[in-house]
Amino acid sequence: MDSVSPPPQAGEAHDVGPVSDLTPGEGRAYAVDGAQIAVFLLDNGELRATSAVCPHKAGPIADGQVDLGVVVCPLHQYAFSLASGLCTSEGVGRLAVYSAWEQNGRILVSLGG
Repeated sequence: MDSVSPPPQAGEAHDVGPVSDLTPGEGRAYAVDGAQIAVFLLDNGELRATSAVCPHKAGPIADGQVDLGVVVCPLHQYAFSLASGLCTSEGVGRLAVYSAWEQNGRILVSLGG
């Protein structure tokens, strides 16, 4: 992958590891500045980051299935948009979403901005 500039809304960048640690279509959990973050490598090469904890029953979001821009919590199969964090079912809550990008083969995540 090529070096990519951070998104314009990104705050402080946290390097969580090499992109090679990720498998397309799957997620991995990281501790970032005291928060548990799930980072996903999409089949098209994009990186997405969300809270690693499902708002419904604290399921491990990084272990969920990724398909068509959503991640499905492995505990109760609620689907959340990787772009907005919104659940496709009402009343479940929302995942926090964060900026994530690749730079020089490294995964960078910003919690604010």
